[in-house]
Amino acid sequence: MNVSDTLEDHDPTTLRRERPEPGLVLVWSEDEAKHVPLALEGGRIELTREKLLAVGLDDRRISRVHALVEHDGTGWSIEDLESRNGTWLDGERIRRRVGSAQPRVLRLGRSLFAFSSDIRRPAIPLLDPSLGVVAGRPLAVCYERIIQAARYGDCVAVTGESGTGKELAARVFHAFGPRSGGPFVAINCAAIPHALAESLLFGTKKGAYSGSTTDTDGYLVAAHGGTLFLDEIAELDAAIQAKLLRALETREVLPVGASRYRSVDIRLCSATHESLRGAVGRGKFRKDLYFRIGRPEIEVPPLRDRVEDIPLLLERARLQSGAQARIHISFVEACLLRHWSGNVRELLAESKRAFREAALEDGDMIGATALDDESGTRIEGGERRDTQPPLSRSTEAKPTEDQIRAALERAGSVAGAAKLLNIHRTQLRRWIASAGIDAAPYRREVGAV
Repeated sequence: MNVSDTLEDHDPTTLRRERPEPGLVLVWSEDEAKHVPLALEGGRIELTREKLLAVGLDDRRISRVHALVEHDGTGWSIEDLESRNGTWLDGERIRRRVGSAQPRVLRLGRSLFAFSSDIRRPAIPLLDPSLGVVAGRPLAVCYERIIQAARYGDCVAVTGESGTGKELAARVFHAFGPRSGGPFVAINCAAIPHALAESLLFGTKKGAYSGSTTDTDGYLVAAHGGTLFLDEIAELDAAIQAKLLRALETREVLPVGASRYRSVDIRLCSATHESLRGAVGRGKFRKDLYFRIGRPEIEVPPLRDRVEDIPLLLERARLQSGAQARIHISFVEACLLRHWSGNVRELLAESKRAFREAALEDGDMIGATALDDESGTRIEGGERRDTQPPLSRSTEAKPTEDQIRAALERAGSVAGAAKLLNIHRTQLRRWIASAGIDAAPYRREVGAV
């Protein structure tokens, strides 16, 4: 489906005027990423096999009547309805009705559900992989605004934390504008030495300085007929900002050492990690240039506000890493239950490292143990819970059934679970047999136990 066709009959302002619709989103099941919104009915949804089969979910570890989720407008309550395999909220098994202001992920069987403040269908269900992954509503609404800016203007200012994907947003601006067939030139202004900024941006004339033996085009000329992306634009000094403003208004650049102007026709996407208006207020950015390029200003949401995108990002990272091993649900859950201060950049870097290491070890499944303890920040306490069920116990005490199941889920094998529980695998096999635990489902997912 062509995304531009999808938007032809859609007014994004209409959806933003409507009231948000809280609900659940199925994000992972049976070893692959999903995106299936589940609406509440009267503020509640009963998760049953029949209801989930109706949306294409055939997880045989989900009970006929499994769990109840309710939302009262301010917070959530979750109740396990005496399911056979249990209900896990933010990595901890629940045995009664519990409440949470901002829960993140619910696990039933081999399926994960994210809690969403708004499950209404975005106009952009998915972009071309070259433009990034869009599953949930937050990033889709951001891209809707960028596409509108691309169609009706020649500038957009993008803000957002480091690693959120501001360059991908700039590529969306380019792809949906009238100059999509032209060049896309991306420059990090923070990496340009101040002494070279003018010549790199506007070009140089032969003989302009010692060693200048040829005419050199600058970045503005290189982007002629297309889009120039200036990341961290506030790092340019005031004199360069003034020359950039003149070039944008006159559509001409004067190379260093030249006496004649060159015509340029570009569209500009600028980016900063903070608001340009704030940079103007601190005297770091020229007000006149801000008035020329600072509107519309669109923020790319941080990853913590778009957890629905994480499973698809992990699948994409696995493909890019070349790993043949499949992703175990415990790895996805662990990633969902961590804060990533570096956002998408950090998540992809850490997951690709885990996938490469799994490939070197010839493993057929990538579980939670592949994720370093230092990766991201675990959510703990209150609404911040640990990423895994607690396994701590004395070395003499027999582990509980829940601890054994949690260890099997995390490790994916009896041998790995025994290591987590600090016991010999033979002893663990005896306890598994005496507790009547079926280890076969875990063996099928991760190989021989």
